[in-house]
Amino acid sequence: MALREIIILPDTRLRLVSKPVKTIDKEIKALVADMFETMYDAPGIGLAAIQVAVPARVVTMDLSKKEGPQEPYVFINPEILWKSEERSVYEEGCLSIPEFYADVMRPAKVRVRYLNLEGDEKEIEAEGLLATCLQHEIDHLNGVLFIDHISRLKRTRVVKKFEKAAKLEEG
Repeated sequence: MALREIIILPDTRLRLVSKPVKTIDKEIKALVADMFETMYDAPGIGLAAIQVAVPARVVTMDLSKKEGPQEPYVFINPEILWKSEERSVYEEGCLSIPEFYADVMRPAKVRVRYLNLEGDEKEIEAEGLLATCLQHEIDHLNGVLFIDHISRLKRTRVVKKFEKAAKLEEG
C-alpha cells in the first residue's frame, strides 16, 4: 500500500471520463488498497480513482464514524440503474477541491449495480449519505464535479480561486 497524490482543481484530468475495468487483477487490487490508504489519510469518506490520476471506474468509500470500526466499500464499474423522484440536500466537499463546501441537491435514493473486489456483480439500493456519496463519486468517473451542481456564479468563483492558487504554486 502507498499514499497517492490527490489531484486538485483546476487539473484537467478531473474532467476525464474514466474507462471501465476489464479484469480485477493485482494492479486493480493494489490501486484499491492505495486508494483506501490515501482516502483515510486525507481524511475523506469517498475517493474515485481519477482523483489519484488513474482514469479507471473504481470508487472506494467508508462512511463510518472515526471512532468506530471501518466499513470499507469498493465499487468497480458502478452504474446508477434508478434514481428517486424525491430529492435531498447535503453539504458536499471534495478532496480534489479542498476546503470548499456547498449544498447540493440530488436524488434521495439510488440503485447502483457494480462489481466487488472479487468480481461479483452486486446491486445496492442506497439513501441518505450513502446515496449522495455514490452519486458524487460516480460523477467523478464521468468527469463531473460537485461544483457542476451549484450556481454558475459560485462555480466560477471557486474555479477562479483554484486557478489563481495553482498559478501561485507554479510561479
